[in-house]
Amino acid sequence: MKNSSEPRIIFMGTPEFAGGILEFLIENKFNIISVYTQGDKKVGRSQSLEKSVVKKIAEEKRIKIFEPIKFDENVISELKNQNPDLIIVSAYGKILPKSVLEIPKYGIINTHPSALPKYRGASPIQNAILNGEKKTTATIMLLTEKVDAGDILLQEEIAIKETETYRELAKRLSEISAKLLVKAIPLWIEKKIEPKKQNEAQATFCQMIKKEDGKIDWNNSTQDIYNRYRAFESWPGIFSYFQKNKQNLRIKLIQIYLDKNVKENNFKLGEIFQENEKIKVKTGKGNIILKEVQLEGKNKASIEDFIRGYPNFLGSVLK
Repeated sequence: MKNSSEPRIIFMGTPEFAGGILEFLIENKFNIISVYTQGDKKVGRSQSLEKSVVKKIAEEKRIKIFEPIKFDENVISELKNQNPDLIIVSAYGKILPKSVLEIPKYGIINTHPSALPKYRGASPIQNAILNGEKKTTATIMLLTEKVDAGDILLQEEIAIKETETYRELAKRLSEISAKLLVKAIPLWIEKKIEPKKQNEAQATFCQMIKKEDGKIDWNNSTQDIYNRYRAFESWPGIFSYFQKNKQNLRIKLIQIYLDKNVKENNFKLGEIFQENEKIKVKTGKGNIILKEVQLEGKNKASIEDFIRGYPNFLGSVLK
């Protein structure tokens, strides 16, 4: 039974990043009265409906769930009736109107995984990796009408590991954000923390990620291609085209490595070759080592198994 004096908190979030934060709040006995999340999505070839990570956690903990398509008058009225003291937003995926921002007594606190004001927007983790950043930051901030422009409550900087993928970095940032949030909530409610305004002159914005952004340009350096692989590992992945019988077949590169033992060679950009028992692709600067691939409409395969099925892959040029 929750103490009636505890702040009534509504949590809004959708993916795994937000799920980790919700779980940590529950573990630390915060009074989560309801959860708002995006509706079930169709996934995979079968297009079966899948619940968000946040919805699954809320169901398990028997927390009331709302999945509004938009914040119309009825949704806002229902939200008001819950009488929240505070709303927590973490990777929710929806813009909240001003009428929602004004509801909770203590406002709305947002988690954002970047060194704000740098990388405002929906894909800060992917963009940090894509751009080869060496560091990033977990940020706890106040939500305002302008995207990711609210005052900052707490921040913690971390190093990005050389081979760290989106999933790995997102997990670390979720864990750090959760701990910062647990620290920030009582400080904010008790007025023991001074919000810090962002420097608008330093604001930068995320690249919106589209499926076609996974297409590899073999003129790019090995490091740039590897960063794209790390950033897009979860979605949309990276891909190229392999020509077979005059047909361009889309091939997804599921697992690749940097080739650190680079020697000068005369291969064409995008050409597949074998060296020291490794299957490699020539890039604008260096080579990529292939480990696992997937031809469109087929199952994933190790590069060795793939070449057994498509021996002419060696010597071909990816486009």
